Amino acid sequence: MNASTSPPTPPASAPPPAYAVELRGITKRFPGVVANHDIDISVRAGTVHALVGENGAGKSTLMKILYGMQKPDEGTIAIDGEQVSFGDPGDAIARGIGMVHQHFMLADNLTVLENVVLGSEKLYGIGGRARQRIGEISDAYGLGVKPEALVEDLGVADRQRVEILKVLYRGARILILDEPTAVLVPQEVDALFDNLRGLKSEGLTVIFISHKLGEVLSVADEITVVRRGTTVGDVDPANTTTKQLAELMVGSELPSPETRESTVTTEPMLTVDGLRLAAVDADGVERIVLDGIGFTIHKGEVLGIAGVEGNGQAELVEAIMGIRIPDGGSLVLDGTDISVAPTRKRREDGIGYIPEDRQRHGLLLEAPLWENRILGHVTERPNSRGFLIEPGAARRDTERIVREYDVRTPGIEVTAASLSGGNQQKLIVGREMSHLPKLLIAAHPTRGVDVGAQAQIWDQIREARREGLAVLLISADLDELIGLSDTLRVMYRGRLVADADPATITPEELGSAMTGAASGHLAADETAGRIPAPRAAEEPGAAEQPRAAEDAEDTDESAGSGGEDR
Repeated sequence: MNASTSPPTPPASAPPPAYAVELRGITKRFPGVVANHDIDISVRAGTVHALVGENGAGKSTLMKILYGMQKPDEGTIAIDGEQVSFGDPGDAIARGIGMVHQHFMLADNLTVLENVVLGSEKLYGIGGRARQRIGEISDAYGLGVKPEALVEDLGVADRQRVEILKVLYRGARILILDEPTAVLVPQEVDALFDNLRGLKSEGLTVIFISHKLGEVLSVADEITVVRRGTTVGDVDPANTTTKQLAELMVGSELPSPETRESTVTTEPMLTVDGLRLAAVDADGVERIVLDGIGFTIHKGEVLGIAGVEGNGQAELVEAIMGIRIPDGGSLVLDGTDISVAPTRKRREDGIGYIPEDRQRHGLLLEAPLWENRILGHVTERPNSRGFLIEPGAARRDTERIVREYDVRTPGIEVTAASLSGGNQQKLIVGREMSHLPKLLIAAHPTRGVDVGAQAQIWDQIREARREGLAVLLISADLDELIGLSDTLRVMYRGRLVADADPATITPEELGSAMTGAASGHLAADETAGRIPAPRAAEEPGAAEQPRAAEDAEDTDESAGSGGEDR
């Protein structure tokens, strides 16, 4: 056979692209601020790539550009080696990109099933096939999601699981996770990281945004650091410490929440006695969500409440704030019974409130910063004089808060929605601390903020505590709980089932108790490395607590809103 009649040699198959995502020269400007400037990031296929940076560094804006929510003013995007341009998230989804936002994109009045299939009805329909597929994904990744549950009845952790499931349902091959561990206990974080490694082994690519540097170093294959809107370098996790990473991010050492000196007095500030509350869950069944809750917080004391979200913490906060009226029990604030007092009166009497969900319960997103500074304190100085609002005084004080709390913003007239999540949080903390509260209810006060802002918030709480502030601290960050608290209690299925000494308890032991594995007084078992059984003879009421936990096992798996997965 001569050359003219020989069949052509087939071309060699091209190797798969080395990079799943390439961002080159990305620049994005908003009125008064440059969010991203000349960003360069390369994400290898089949890896977990972490993106870290302080609040306002431009991480979320960059990911919104990759997800098609915003268009860059300059620069290019390449997916699997092919340059692309996304007009909207639908284009990004079609290219296999999914994003789980720090602030969830869910419709509260729809069920989990309806939220998941919304916009993707052609995949598996809206009925039995879709429900079956949701169940398969939920089981495969241990998400424990109930398709028929209403989203408005879910807690923050459960909403996050729905968002992750929604992304996987659409068949994403590139996952963007924005602060995915903010609401998880250590055991759940470990499970999530196992899932991420499993996704990676199947060839999926994960872009992981987090402020928890220890977690970043444990799960990431590569790390890109962003500062002031531009990339400052790539880091190898195997050869980097949290201290070095913190210094690269914000130019300072990694802060510690540890509080060494005791300021606890014998004067009670808040006494809660026999608090009981029933609520109707998503299935229309009435359940006890607070069952005989009792504790006292003294002046100068931080009482930390540990618990997997959905076990009654949110309802406890709402009962203390007057948002929910308990079915029984009493509340006494600084010697005054406030059991039936309206929320405004409780605010005026000295209760500060940092809500767990800043966007739903702490801010008016479309209002300017100075109006948000007034929220919750409309009858107090400097916001008002008599019956009249004082806009000028409120504006001046907002400028002070922005300055003292380092809220990154071009001005106080911009809307709260224009701020990054961490800067929104700093504005809320500044607002609440500005009124010198007697009692501060702090629900996840540093969720979604960088290490520098964490240190500032912790310092504010410690300083106010030295001056007699009483604090009820609820947090999913167990290091924060242990480091800041003078007293620790564990909440499980609407009951306070255990207490612990912050000086000796470890995050792993506390996390185990949060899942119902232990009750009574928790102390480290130095010989076995685990929590010993409750000691009824040493702890008042400890004999009843194991029984309470056993009784709870016989009830449905939920004890509060969002408790379906427990």
